[in-house]
Amino acid sequence: AAGEQRGQLQREAAEYYQRLRVPERLETALNTLFLERPRDLYGELANYLCEFSKAPIICRIVGRRVFDGVFQPTLEVEIYCTVRNYEKRICSIVIASHSQIPENALPETIEADEKERNDSVCAAVEWVNEPLKKMLRGLKPIDQCQADKILGEYFADRLEEEQRIQKQKEEEEAAAKAALAPSPPPTPRPRRRPGLKMMSVELLPPAEPAESVLCGSLAIGGTSLAIAKAGATIRRVPLYLHIAQLKHHQKSLQEIMLPLPMVTVLNCEKKLPTKLKLVKEVIFIPPVELSLKQGIERILDIQKEMIKLLESAGKQPGSQADSKRGRTQNSGKKAAPNLTRISRLGSLSIGYDNLEQLLLLMETAFDNIGLELGKDMYLAINCAAHELVDYEKGKYEIVTGTFKSPDEMVPMYVEMIDNYPFIIALIDPLRKEDREQWKNIYCALGSKCYLFAEDAATHISKLTIDQNINIAMCSGVVLKYINQTKVSDLIELTGILEGQSYITILGSPDGESLDESLVDLAVGLGARFLKLGGLSRGERVAKYNRLLAIEEELAANGTLR
Repeated sequence: AAGEQRGQLQREAAEYYQRLRVPERLETALNTLFLERPRDLYGELANYLCEFSKAPIICRIVGRRVFDGVFQPTLEVEIYCTVRNYEKRICSIVIASHSQIPENALPETIEADEKERNDSVCAAVEWVNEPLKKMLRGLKPIDQCQADKILGEYFADRLEEEQRIQKQKEEEEAAAKAALAPSPPPTPRPRRRPGLKMMSVELLPPAEPAESVLCGSLAIGGTSLAIAKAGATIRRVPLYLHIAQLKHHQKSLQEIMLPLPMVTVLNCEKKLPTKLKLVKEVIFIPPVELSLKQGIERILDIQKEMIKLLESAGKQPGSQADSKRGRTQNSGKKAAPNLTRISRLGSLSIGYDNLEQLLLLMETAFDNIGLELGKDMYLAINCAAHELVDYEKGKYEIVTGTFKSPDEMVPMYVEMIDNYPFIIALIDPLRKEDREQWKNIYCALGSKCYLFAEDAATHISKLTIDQNINIAMCSGVVLKYINQTKVSDLIELTGILEGQSYITILGSPDGESLDESLVDLAVGLGARFLKLGGLSRGERVAKYNRLLAIEEELAANGTLR
């Protein structure tokens, strides 16, 4: 009986292994390896058999509250997969946080924004650790489209539920007010005195309300990017190549073009006491004939010379630095701007009283090291026009006490570019609501410099309407990977932008972390520019290092265009 049982097991085992082609594959492997005689026989045998193992599937997703580069809370997402019957940690990402609050916001507004951000991160951790973990369990990380479909459907359900709750709440509040409040008396019309003229202020169109962010939406973007990174890890390819192949439907790419870096060298914060308000960021763009490494090294040389000039100006008699040391002498020279600190963007934080004063520093630094603006380096200016508006006056405040209407801004920019042709890009020169003026400035300057929309662009989810770009007339858009943005969204959107001749810039949000995935996204999506901030602060430098590493890798394997 025992012999019959053993015989039955042997027959079942033989059928089982034959059905899975184990003897055939082992024989092929052993014959091949005998001829090759590798130093690590079992290692090579394991590599061969791995090709026939089942594809890894997601078994666990972990959400965690962490801090970004400015110690604001944000979300980390970890992916665990079942790989050859064992659970294995594949990767993690930290999604950058982004605030829509302007620099000059009131303290109570900033406090409310911080509370909202903290609540959103806590909600995102719950989303990842509960519903999303269950919904995505068993999914292959290489199936990005299916993962993003699940994430998108879950977000749509949560948004619909939130809107229903909000609508019910508003109806209840309206009913309670109607029951308590008496009808107001009619408002008398104001009577104008004879002989007096009524003063009129041309009102700007009201600002569009800020895009409402669903509490917890960080979980969608964070999980989507984490799955993309897991897919790249499992395929044993860099994330940028995995993204590029997703965009081009798994086609093999012969060449990859790297984005040009837009490096912020000066951050002229609007809250500084100096007068110039028009400029928020001064950005360097290296010429295309330089490699990325050469371009960044050149920017470093220029920045060092600028710091020397600022430090020497600060030591002059009558400067702000001497005033702080108690000196009262004044030589009659104009006080130099005070070098205060490194901003959260990783650049020098400094203010000026006018544009000419700022550009004089640039030109002097270039002359001192034998370079020429407009040939050896180009400038871009981020105007952040939405932070300049005085709605009571209906105008933009470009310098303290100097106001211009939207129509007056157009000739001002034309004159600026005519006087300083080395400025090749303006970011947010106007609010997104001033579409007619965007059209006018594009017609006047579109052939001379780039006009990019960053905060002037609508949210990614509303940028496309029926495959058309919903934005004012401009050269291109600065995209940011935040909140519920998914990898598939960016792939689709960049394809539409390219098809309609818009330039894609991938931008770094305000609250960055050491996560380098943004650089791989930009390279894989084929972005023309990459706006990462300055060359200081670890979270910024890590991304520049990643960009340089990709350049080196592509050059080594002959696929750098």
